[in-house]
Amino acid sequence: MIRNKYIQWTLIFVVGLGLGWLFFSHSSTGKQAEVQKSESANQIWTCSMHPQIRQDHPGKCPLCGMDLIPLQQSNENQNPAVITLSEDAMQTANIQTSPVLKGSASKEIHLYGRVESDERAVSVLPAHLPGRVDKLLVNFTGDRVVKGQTIAIVYSPELIQAQQELLEAKKLNGSVPGALEAAREKLRQWKLSSEQIDALENGGRPATEFAVKATTSGVVTKKMVNQGDYVSQGTPLYEVTDLSRLWVLFDVYETDLPWIKNRDNLSYELQSMPGKGFSGRVSFVAPTIDSRSRTVKIRVEAPNRNSLFKPGMLAMGMLKAKLKGSDGDLLVPRSAVLWTGRRSVVYVKIPQVTTPSFEMREVTLGADLGESIVVTKGLQEGEQVVTNGVFSVDAAAQLAGKPSMMNHTETPPATAQKTTTAKTTHRQKVVYVCPMKEDADVVSDHPGKCPKCGMDLVKQ
Repeated sequence: MIRNKYIQWTLIFVVGLGLGWLFFSHSSTGKQAEVQKSESANQIWTCSMHPQIRQDHPGKCPLCGMDLIPLQQSNENQNPAVITLSEDAMQTANIQTSPVLKGSASKEIHLYGRVESDERAVSVLPAHLPGRVDKLLVNFTGDRVVKGQTIAIVYSPELIQAQQELLEAKKLNGSVPGALEAAREKLRQWKLSSEQIDALENGGRPATEFAVKATTSGVVTKKMVNQGDYVSQGTPLYEVTDLSRLWVLFDVYETDLPWIKNRDNLSYELQSMPGKGFSGRVSFVAPTIDSRSRTVKIRVEAPNRNSLFKPGMLAMGMLKAKLKGSDGDLLVPRSAVLWTGRRSVVYVKIPQVTTPSFEMREVTLGADLGESIVVTKGLQEGEQVVTNGVFSVDAAAQLAGKPSMMNHTETPPATAQKTTTAKTTHRQKVVYVCPMKEDADVVSDHPGKCPKCGMDLVKQ
């Protein structure tokens, strides 16, 4: 009796398990089928070679004939301008972001130049009287002269005659008022010193040779006469340059001109003395641009102690400059910006989403700071922009048919899209376009054939 009751309860338990399995298995299978059917209905198929091709069913690409592949979609963000990447893709492409910072626009400008003579220190030593150069006491370029040094001996018949007039005026012993002073003044006009005139007057005999004295000190940079040449009054004999103070002239490209102004500090080195630094202030910025090199000369004055500097030496300079009125500019790393020729774009990371998502943003650029760039429009302080792996994000956007560097369509920002999606959903309209780029202007509100090339229109 007890054994039969035990068997009955066992049979009831087994039958109950079987009925429960049948019921719940059917329900789970039905729900899974519904989910798969829903996902299949929402699945978009695209071509890996032509991402502009999109269909709601599998098939062949009308352009290249390749099998269409399912397009990965994220339900978290429906903005067509946003590209979503998986965590694995982020790590594989080594994608990194940096915040948009606010700061002042400053940069280091590297310059190249050379040492030149100070034009204000160039002098000419002339012959102050006509005659024949009997002897040159400075015979080569590069020789040093000192003020008052005899540089040449000149034979001058006119000087002999002037001396005779001086001696005759002295013999008159004042009988002709002003004659003696007029004779002395004539000799002074030929740059004879008072001592030389007194010596001639007291000697009683005219001198046949005259010593030409240097009127300034410096280095002979040009020798203009030779021994035996005849010279007239004012004929240049030597060009002499004072090298105690020199110029260092640097070439500045016109794009860097807004950064440079007078009295800016500039540090530089000479190629002939590596590791030895010099510094100075910008004393002059040329008012004109060289039409060939598109550069402007700036000047730094350098004292030439111990004759370390020599004209013609090459120099390398560096100037740390700050753009006036640039406090509070938005700065991004240079690697974050993609240039298309007409547009500049960055990829901004969408905040507060579980899956990494990025939005392409067109920006207006300001000054180029070298490692970073000023952004005047398109970004806000604190936003995260992609600085490493930007091309990987852009390539993913192109494959997904999203707006990218080379494929730009006007789309609202992600922040604005969230607030307007609900209002505009009922207005969206399905259109069909021709897959050929040449016939992209063909648009229809129903499927059919392209009237130009005959290909099937695809859903946009």
